[in-house]
Amino acid sequence: MAKKSMMIKAARPKKFSVRNYNRCPLCGRSRGYYRKFDMCRICLRKLALDGKIPGVVKSSW
Repeated sequence: MAKKSMMIKAARPKKFSVRNYNRCPLCGRSRGYYRKFDMCRICLRKLALDGKIPGVVKSSW
């Protein structure tokens, strides 16, 4: 879980647009972020294994 202060700081408008960065809306994590799913890798895996993300299945070969 990310610091609450960092989540609030990331939500504020930046002085320059290039300083914007993505954060997981569920846990606030800034690293390991997947743009396609709008969440971090940990939350993505948790929700995918629970079957809450349609079309995402665990790979096997």
